[in-house]
Amino acid sequence: MAEASKVIHVRNVGHEISENDLLQLFQPFGVITKLVMLRAKNQALLQMQDVTSAINAMQYYTNVQPTIRGRNVYVQFSSHQELTTMDQNAQGRGDEPNRILLVTIHHMLYPITVEVLHQVFSPHGFVEKIVTFQKSAGFQALIQYQGRQNAISARTSLQGRNIYDGCCQLDIQFSNLDELQVHYNNDRSRDFTNPNLPTEQKGRSSQHPGYGDAGVGFPQMANAAAIAAAFGGGLPPGISGTNDRCTVLASGLNPDRIDEDKLFNLFSLYGNIVRIKLLRNKPDHALVQMGDGFQAELAVHFLKGAMLFGKKLEVNYSKHLNITQGAETHEYVNSNLNRFNRNAAKNYRYCCSPTKMIHLSTLPQDVTEEEIVNHLEEHGTIVNTKLFEMNGKKQALVMFESEEQATEALVCKHATSLGGSIIRISFSQLQTIRENSQ
Repeated sequence: MAEASKVIHVRNVGHEISENDLLQLFQPFGVITKLVMLRAKNQALLQMQDVTSAINAMQYYTNVQPTIRGRNVYVQFSSHQELTTMDQNAQGRGDEPNRILLVTIHHMLYPITVEVLHQVFSPHGFVEKIVTFQKSAGFQALIQYQGRQNAISARTSLQGRNIYDGCCQLDIQFSNLDELQVHYNNDRSRDFTNPNLPTEQKGRSSQHPGYGDAGVGFPQMANAAAIAAAFGGGLPPGISGTNDRCTVLASGLNPDRIDEDKLFNLFSLYGNIVRIKLLRNKPDHALVQMGDGFQAELAVHFLKGAMLFGKKLEVNYSKHLNITQGAETHEYVNSNLNRFNRNAAKNYRYCCSPTKMIHLSTLPQDVTEEEIVNHLEEHGTIVNTKLFEMNGKKQALVMFESEEQATEALVCKHATSLGGSIIRISFSQLQTIRENSQ
């Protein structure tokens, strides 16, 4: 066995296997900080937060053969102790040069549209087609040039560069596609060789089959359409919608019980989390950088005065515009646990202050009420539970004696593993559990 490392090397990763599938395999053992798919080699590299988590995963999978979608995958410690951006770049170079580039954009603090990408990539040759989409790795685009040499030149000169000062970093690999299929010309896709395409399919939002969730909003921008859809054109009472400060200061924390992931579980109810920093000189304070000012305003509004771990939480806007990335920050910008990359309107609609009732979803199909109670009861007195099915998927409501107990259960148990599934917890605005209600 190779020397232990927090980086795990996975082989036989077929094209049908997604990043999410791999995350599900390793999330029960700890936080995954980086994931690089080596599509050309059917391999992946995955970095755990610490070596202990990686050792636990490796010991488990020495005795249990890991399989994804019916395919055996093989795991070993990587020779890398740490995944750096350079490794990620070098891995793309093994790929066969192609006239289509796959571009991933990291630290995307401003929206990137087809127009922006066209401006960046067209100096290197005639760009025929662009398709953009949202994946768990972040915002991605496929860019098709007229010739292979254009793509090679663009990749050589743009790899690792930022589109805007200090953010929107380009990570470029060669795609293995032969030809992009573009059905619409709009902000998300464009065929520059065919200006006569419609902007949308009648009566449907634009989805490009085979290119993941095309048409999902920008992860870092308050999606105006989603907000309008969530609140019926208005805004919840007390929300102005005009705040542009993204970073909030949480104080009154219990330093013995709190950590970055627990804060993430709470604040991610109100928006996407970019990064979190616990303040070493003030152990009961933390900075939380949200995706945008609207999401920060929701967190300040709904979490002020909430009780957690025996303390009263204060949440205010920070004087810092953002948190500088460093050794003491925890990065969440590419976390697939951020809730607002999918179904943003639904997530905005469910925003509320902590309640006594929590809602559990993505449960295993064969879960029982007893297993749910066992998983949560250390956090307080459970008054009532209800297990039900929605669209063929198991969900549950659990009512605690107090808001503080429910908040603790959410903060400690969201994104934990129950019966092999990573469960999702949010507050429910229902006051009581009726036997026939859902």
